[in-house]
Amino acid sequence: MTSDPADLTAADHLDAAREMTAANRPYLAHLLAEEAARRTADPATAAGIRAAFPNLAPSREETD
Repeated sequence: MTSDPADLTAADHLDAAREMTAANRPYLAHLLAEEAARRTADPATAAGIRAAFPNLAPSREETD
C-alpha cells in the first residue's frame, strides 16, 4: 500500500469499495467505487462499476 493517495489505482479503490460493502457501509462503498470509475479509461467498465455500487443514500440537505 502506498502512503500517497494519488498513487492509488482504480483497482485499489474498487477493492476498498468491496471491503466497505462487506462492512455494511454502502455510501462509502459508493464513493470509493465512483472514484474507481473515474480512474477507469474504458467507459463501459466505468459504467459497470457505477452500476455495481449504486448510491443508496437518501438525498442530503444542508441545515443550519
